Amino acid sequence: MALDKVVGSAAEAVSGIRDGATLAVGGFGLCGIPSVLIQALLGTGVRDLSVVSNNCGVDGWGLGLLLAQKRIARMTSSYVGENKEFERQYLSGELEVELIPQGTLAERLRAGGAGIPAFYTPAGVGTQVADGGMPWRYASDGSIALASPAKETREFDGREYVLEHGIVTDVALVRASVGDRHGNLVFDLSTRNFNPLVAAAGRITIAEVEHLVEPGEIDPQNVHTPGVFVQHVVALTSEQAADKRIERRTIAKES
Repeated sequence: MALDKVVGSAAEAVSGIRDGATLAVGGFGLCGIPSVLIQALLGTGVRDLSVVSNNCGVDGWGLGLLLAQKRIARMTSSYVGENKEFERQYLSGELEVELIPQGTLAERLRAGGAGIPAFYTPAGVGTQVADGGMPWRYASDGSIALASPAKETREFDGREYVLEHGIVTDVALVRASVGDRHGNLVFDLSTRNFNPLVAAAGRITIAEVEHLVEPGEIDPQNVHTPGVFVQHVVALTSEQAADKRIERRTIAKES
């Protein structure tokens, strides 16, 4: 692969994603989400996606756009409380959902990116996370059509742990504040969130970057995701980079 990984457009970058693909998507809430790549993916018409992301955007933005057009068949998340359409699809049996403790989700992505097939964690022991029975998919009459299976547990030094598997997906989509043509990425402040984990967990990783720089302009010690994990880079326009949404705007009252 050529060292220059910049592609001409977001549409070109996502053109290889096919129906039924597994997809990891960076961001936390609406912070640091690859919104331009998501909109480009929406335009391809691809469907039956299995998506791994902390949440599923909101109604009308982020992954919520794909959800509204029923392009997502399965969602693996830790928080879904900001999306009414998500709730409707899940409870009506239109969407399969695997809910995971947030720290476990982060570690499963990290493990997948590091080539670690599985690990033990105390999170979820003694609950349906470990024991099974969590509703993954409902039937149209409200009954449980598919429930989570029980997971392997093991005791270490007198404490019980549950076995969790690393996550590796066909494609990963992330958004970086700064990136170079070799795919080295920097995430600013809280936009770092799940993005580095997601970037490593994808077999093919596509990064949209707000500021594209030349190789050597990023201090190596400031690189959050090395270019070896990234296959395609999309340079955003100034308008695209500035188009950021806020989930809830809170304004303090004047005293």
